[in-house]
Amino acid sequence: MKNFKKYFLILVSILAFVGCQDDDTTFGDINSPSGLVVDADIVGQDEGENPNGDGSGFVDFTAKANDAISYKYIFSDGDVKVSPNGILRKRFTKNGTNVYTVTVIANGTAGVSSSISFEITVFSNFTDPEVVTFLTGGSSKKWYFSASEVAHLGVGPNNSDAEKNFYSDYYSAQPFEKAASPASSCLYDNELTFSLDGEILKYQLNNGGKTFVNASYLPDFGASGPDDQCLDNNTSGLKTVILSPSESILMTTNREKTRGTAMTFSDGGFMGYYIGQSTYEILTITENRMVVRAVMGNNPALAWYHIFTTTKPVQASEPVYTNLVWSDEFDVNGAPNTANWSYDIGAGGWGNGELQYYTDSNQNIKVEGGLLKITPKRQNFSGSQYTSSRIISKDKKEFKYGKFEIKAKMPTGVGTWPAIWMLGANYDEVGWPNSGEIDILEYRGVDPNKALGTLHYPGHSGGNGPTASTPVPNAETQFHIYSLTWSATSIKFAVDGNVFHTFTNNASTPFNADFFFILNVAMGGTLGGDVDPAFTQSTMEVDYVRVYQ
Repeated sequence: MKNFKKYFLILVSILAFVGCQDDDTTFGDINSPSGLVVDADIVGQDEGENPNGDGSGFVDFTAKANDAISYKYIFSDGDVKVSPNGILRKRFTKNGTNVYTVTVIANGTAGVSSSISFEITVFSNFTDPEVVTFLTGGSSKKWYFSASEVAHLGVGPNNSDAEKNFYSDYYSAQPFEKAASPASSCLYDNELTFSLDGEILKYQLNNGGKTFVNASYLPDFGASGPDDQCLDNNTSGLKTVILSPSESILMTTNREKTRGTAMTFSDGGFMGYYIGQSTYEILTITENRMVVRAVMGNNPALAWYHIFTTTKPVQASEPVYTNLVWSDEFDVNGAPNTANWSYDIGAGGWGNGELQYYTDSNQNIKVEGGLLKITPKRQNFSGSQYTSSRIISKDKKEFKYGKFEIKAKMPTGVGTWPAIWMLGANYDEVGWPNSGEIDILEYRGVDPNKALGTLHYPGHSGGNGPTASTPVPNAETQFHIYSLTWSATSIKFAVDGNVFHTFTNNASTPFNADFFFILNVAMGGTLGGDVDPAFTQSTMEVDYVRVYQ
């Protein structure tokens, strides 16, 4: 099959440049592009049955001009593309044989440019009118992130793994997860409007003036940091949407998992979460729900997934816990109050390779001066290298939901592993992790001044539990309030009132039953690590434990 190429040549006049060139040293030499030539190769074009291409709609353009530093293509279907080297592949997607006007601008230094316009006739047999109808409702329709769904935002692999390249295998946002922090809550402000302008599909993103930006793109917005952020960025303005056949890995590995239609937004348009990408593959779409997939702009090994709905989700209001139902203020010197606490005695804790032996000795635990003091010591005892203590409120004080506050100061020393946590009261019947575990605070002496909040439950044991950390300055020299706000719909971890980790609770988790408190300081183990050989002893001090419902 023979391809025909069309060549366009124009002698262009240099745009007027105001001022005397000899007197202007700002731009250096000003060179105007000249001799602009554009080669347009319609893919599949031949003399016989395909005079306007093979139906793919592809046209390969090559623009050349003397002294040009970049090229801009403007198409009459509303698409605009920039090509630094002048080479561009464009897919025309309007069904049938259509004539398009193409304008190519060759840019030189100091803003001078040359341009050429011409017409090209291209045949395309791609069409997906149902997608247009679903997107616009026939005129105009608004879409929102389906924040109440699991995986409304997620990321997974983009490779030939047929089992994992069509869903967010690496990470899936829990319902309303991004609402927990001002740094991410702007995601749910996005309003995406698709509309028809004659036969042209248009798109507008209203994000309230803030864009949720992937961390790897923060420098592009003049910001920095390890986490995604909401940044000032106005996205108003209509974009043109070009529909085309999908060319993703799914088309060869899992064709049944995608509709096979892709959307490309003009002028750098994107669907609310900035990942440096303007092309989104539609996996599924109905009148009121849409799932899309987009390859990460600067990391093609990753694919992001978004779920949208036409009804903006509303987060149910969380209960407010203000009624103090129980507390231990540790205001009576001696042993911990037996009405609230019992000892968990023995070696190794509950596994994890810990090095201590838990005792009930007042050398390891006591109430003194309004504080509970748990003191691990270097001390050979019953085959262990260290002694410490752990107390539990099991069968004495157990709670379901509420706000839990513990005011405490951490011990010092590499290898110490203090924890303030809760375990399901049905632990003896169902075992761990079926009982569920809520680590309100874990602290590592090897990585000081940082609090960890973690949950464990079936499928999320060991290092696989949802977790987060936050800096806690002076954790070993000052008291801080470590708190948990727990309801049927969410579990939030905070330090001094600042939430740093939110988990979406639901009926499928074990976190809808009674739990009891555990306070202890372990030594070494999987999280504590190697113990400093110079360690002798240190103390965790607890001012109070309070429960509000």
